Amino acid sequence: MSDFNTTDFTNPSTFILLGLPGLEEAHVWVSIPFCAMYSIAIWGNFTILFIVKRESVLHRPMYYFLCMLAISDLVLSTTILPKTLSIFWFRSQEIDFGACLTQMYFIHCFSVMESGIFVAMALDRYVAICDPLRHSTILTNSTVAKIGLAVVLRSVMLILPTPFLLRQILYCRSNVIAHTHCDHTAMMKLACTDIRITSYYGLSVALLVTGLDVFFIAVSYIQIIRAIFSLPTKDACHKTFGTCSSHICAVLVFYIPGFFSFLIHWFGHNIALHFHVLLADMYLMVPPILNPIIYGVKTKQIWDRLFWLFTHKGTLTFSPGHHIFRKRIDVQLT
Repeated sequence: MSDFNTTDFTNPSTFILLGLPGLEEAHVWVSIPFCAMYSIAIWGNFTILFIVKRESVLHRPMYYFLCMLAISDLVLSTTILPKTLSIFWFRSQEIDFGACLTQMYFIHCFSVMESGIFVAMALDRYVAICDPLRHSTILTNSTVAKIGLAVVLRSVMLILPTPFLLRQILYCRSNVIAHTHCDHTAMMKLACTDIRITSYYGLSVALLVTGLDVFFIAVSYIQIIRAIFSLPTKDACHKTFGTCSSHICAVLVFYIPGFFSFLIHWFGHNIALHFHVLLADMYLMVPPILNPIIYGVKTKQIWDRLFWLFTHKGTLTFSPGHHIFRKRIDVQLT
């Protein structure tokens, strides 16, 4: 019997995604908030891209990086949620081995990319506040493009070995993944060969990327805080710090759930499996939902444009007084 099972599951052509183990009967109900979150993420991030594209006053480094973040969020949420919803709604649990590796690669690649974008945004805020007179000469369009390319290449190259390492593993325990998506750790649990290289590489990349990115963001904000406290008035301090509030909120939303997910994974052995899965899902899905909300509410230029669209019934044509609207927008401190 043991030999038969081993033969059955050696390098399976498909995997089975369970969804939320132990909550299979509640999948339809759980799908409601998942579907709502996906709709908000799609609508919110496309709105950010549309507003930045249409408003020439927003064609600046901060908003270019925001567009990169929106694209990353769109890809990340679309990589995860359609398959998750098909599991919940249609019991479509099978996924091809190659598709599983591709999904896993995109999830980790764009998570690393998002972390890199936050570092780039911290750099923009640092230059804008600590060296405002040279901001436009330091962060030119070509420099922003090079930073964006560097962020993409770093993500692609760091995660690229992972699917190749996973492909070399012999899977003979089972072809059932106790997750809503092809999670790196969940896949390694199905292996019956030595996975130390794959495990160490994945952990090293996670710690290296997170550690370095958080370090650079922290250094940037230490310099920013020093510059803010040197300003002559409290009003100037509040106004200057306000330009960083959106970025700070987005950084906290991205890193804090990841930190708790890491702690639960390594130390929460007595916690129900479906809670592990839900926490991992929230870590990946909450930032794409909240990022456009945070920037939409806290960034005056985006909020003004949204308000204008809604009060004009969403029309895309420009009224004769639109140039007055452009002049009325307060240019954010740079």
